[in-house]
Amino acid sequence: MVDLSKLKSPVNWAETRKEIETEVMACLGKMPKGRVDLQIKTVDEREYRGYVRRRINYFVDSWNRVSAWLFIPEGKEEMPALLCCHQKTPFGKDESAGLEGDHRLAFAQHYAEAGYVTLAPDCITAGDRVSAKSAPYDGKAFYKEYPKASMAGKMLADHRAAIDVLSEFKRVDSARVGVVGHGLGAFNALLLTAFDERVQACVASCGFTRFETDKAPLHWIEDDGFSLFPTMLKEQMENKQMPFDFEHLIALGAPSATFIVTTLSESNFTNPKSCQKAVTQAKKIYQLLGAPGAVDHYTHHDGSCVTPDTLDLADEWFERWL
Repeated sequence: MVDLSKLKSPVNWAETRKEIETEVMACLGKMPKGRVDLQIKTVDEREYRGYVRRRINYFVDSWNRVSAWLFIPEGKEEMPALLCCHQKTPFGKDESAGLEGDHRLAFAQHYAEAGYVTLAPDCITAGDRVSAKSAPYDGKAFYKEYPKASMAGKMLADHRAAIDVLSEFKRVDSARVGVVGHGLGAFNALLLTAFDERVQACVASCGFTRFETDKAPLHWIEDDGFSLFPTMLKEQMENKQMPFDFEHLIALGAPSATFIVTTLSESNFTNPKSCQKAVTQAKKIYQLLGAPGAVDHYTHHDGSCVTPDTLDLADEWFERWL
């Protein structure tokens, strides 16, 4: 595993970055090649005070369309945009849109009211993408069809397509695109920021504990059929010998502004020291790239949720960096 503290110059990082990318991609498995013709369609549209909400769908591969909520603030041009990644909820995109679930996680609605174009898609096995006769987040059908892939890799590919959707919208300033997520959504936000340079700012809440210090690392591949990583990594996970850790994912996103939120209680990822170590290690890369203030870490005592204070800090982060 690469020791980020030993890197002394941007040249060293450029070489090491490729090594880390290769290691991560190997763990993600076979990825789709090339981009797909999105063929964006609007299914319906409703007007609200200050914004319009559209239900849209678009292709993410040759056969499958994804359903998403698109929020468009009124009367503005060249607006910043946010991709809103939902947590592990059966409601999928509807929670991000404020239609179901925890209203504190209605990121798409909240940021539309603040003047951002927002997009909230379903991730695979959630919302409208639950396979027939399957429960939400049951990945058995996916792995049967794509045995050399991973759900994490598929989510990354689909979220990159979501950035394509935002980039095609003429009223979006493509230089001001960010991503926000909680829980599973935070993991996906970090992964997307690591592998899509169009993402300029990221807020990730309660999304990880470093593999090295995770008390139950196998939940990444044995979670009631929901395996983010392939089962071939079981031995490495169990022995905490993954070829990368979360400091490497965060570093891959540099110099994009990344804000990590960690709870001190009631969560699968209650390990703020572990998260702080990841941020501290990744910050060395941000410093090499001349952006030491573009990565930060915040902790709270309110369990695995987004608190009003957390949301205020996220608002300030996006306002600062987008």
